[in-house]
Amino acid sequence: MKTCVVRNARVVTPTGLVEGDVVVENGRFARIGGDRADLPEVAAGGLVMMPGGVDTHVHLMDPGPTEREDFPTGTRAAAARGVTTIIEHTHAHPIREVADLAEKRSHLTGRSNVDFALAAHVWPDRISQIPGLWDAGVAFFKIFTCTTHGVPGIDPGHLHAALAAVADRDARALIHCEDESMTAEAERLLRAEGRADPGILTEWRNREAELVAIAAASVIARATRAAVTFAHVSSAEVIEVVAAARRWGADIAAEACPQYFALEEAEVLAEGPLRKFTPPARIRDEADRNEMWEAVRSGAFSHFSTDHAPSTMEQKSHGDMWEAPFGLPGLDTTYPFLIDAALTGVIDLTTAARLYSQAPAERYGLATRKGAIRVGADADFVLIDPEQNWTVANGDIISKAGWSPYAGRTFKGRIVATYLRGEEIARDGHAHDTRSGMFLPGMGGRGY
Repeated sequence: MKTCVVRNARVVTPTGLVEGDVVVENGRFARIGGDRADLPEVAAGGLVMMPGGVDTHVHLMDPGPTEREDFPTGTRAAAARGVTTIIEHTHAHPIREVADLAEKRSHLTGRSNVDFALAAHVWPDRISQIPGLWDAGVAFFKIFTCTTHGVPGIDPGHLHAALAAVADRDARALIHCEDESMTAEAERLLRAEGRADPGILTEWRNREAELVAIAAASVIARATRAAVTFAHVSSAEVIEVVAAARRWGADIAAEACPQYFALEEAEVLAEGPLRKFTPPARIRDEADRNEMWEAVRSGAFSHFSTDHAPSTMEQKSHGDMWEAPFGLPGLDTTYPFLIDAALTGVIDLTTAARLYSQAPAERYGLATRKGAIRVGADADFVLIDPEQNWTVANGDIISKAGWSPYAGRTFKGRIVATYLRGEEIARDGHAHDTRSGMFLPGMGGRGY
């Protein structure tokens, strides 16, 4: 139903809440307010209408080790929980050259339930590929400053060259910041002690390693004038460094993820590999949590993403703490987490929509079509019952992970239905598996 009228919704627009009807024509928003009695109706009385989520940090392992996740399953999880657009990059089968992008686009034909863009990885010996990849349509360049997931870390010299190439094309970079020398030395010392207990995680991937890498990358971002996003910023300390770099004139966005607001540092001692992600959780007390939310309310965080990087419980339990894979599932829970924060007064609904739809779409050049309920944009939207609650249960997780770190937690508000370009793609927690998702070229590749 690409043409319809959404009747009597509480509509979350970029400027606030509007009560009334929304007209959709040919898969796009045609009117906010007014009436069209001649169109099919979507009854939304008592429901909140929010823009579809735009998640710009997703790993679906497809092609690659699809026993961990694939596009059909991961995008069903996205659709069921209100996400209509993703930017994906897999570490197992990375895009490093233009031919890789063409191969992946072909492979993903008919495999996605939501619209998607694709990001490339930067290898130290393939920085020369950046211009061609941007022109071919990648959404951004993922850079690691420490070797992780089999992706080599990039030292400051190579980072300067990479960001200079990014800036030359007016492209975008997403940087995972942990200092390689510090994490490697910490690992050497811990292994020399014979340790493999869960407590190694926070000593190995320590706070100082993130801060040092963020500081160095900030200097380089300012020098090259590159548009950089720091991935999964884990603490208020890091936000202070980012704020200083912005004052110097650096174009830096700070990405937030729910795990750095909801999960606590000490949980790894009891949960082990089920809390192995990096940087690790940093919250030690309510003061830490409050500082993170205050950074959201002040605008210090640019947007939210999941960093969806799932593994099954069996995969997580394979080997010891060193060998277990990094990462958490998140597509099933991130929009519910933010909706809950809005309905319980931590933030407001307009802020939630900005953080998970409008701002990421703007950062990565998708805002002409995605990220807001406004005339002319794609009719991607979510209907939410604010009076119903949803308790996370492992059995309800659609991701192949089959579990969630938020199992047992109750979120206020329940996603009733999700629409992509005016078509219903999910209802009552179940995605329709339409495989109707389209590839969205990045800013450099429009018309490619």
